Amino acid sequence: MKLVIVACLVVAAVAAPQFGHQFPRHDRPDYRHIAVLRDNRLDSGDGNFSYDFETENGIAVSAVGRPGSKGQSNIQGSYRFTLPDGTPAEVRYVADEFGFRAESPLIPTPHPLPAHAIEQIRNAEEQRRRGVVWN
Repeated sequence: MKLVIVACLVVAAVAAPQFGHQFPRHDRPDYRHIAVLRDNRLDSGDGNFSYDFETENGIAVSAVGRPGSKGQSNIQGSYRFTLPDGTPAEVRYVADEFGFRAESPLIPTPHPLPAHAIEQIRNAEEQRRRGVVWN
């Protein structure tokens, strides 16, 4: 029994928050506070909401949400930030009953399939329609 109690105390000590990592570290030479320039939030209490905020270092987030047809929240929004090279980056998104869809030049897109691959897919679909089964 004593072993179980000691084991629980050890687990609790290991799982306890490490406060040194949760608060800003002032020993870093590049540390500085970032001011919030705008912080607007609206919650109607009926599933409709909106928020937007912006910080002095160029981070901006905005979203509008409405109740969806299947009980979910339909959200449309965007976020913007500055890349390390100084280039502005923006992502626009929609999240609804059809899933999450994001648009941005930052998001990689697959290369188009070569013609021979498209032909193979077409052939496989035709064989499947005719009842051909692969093991």
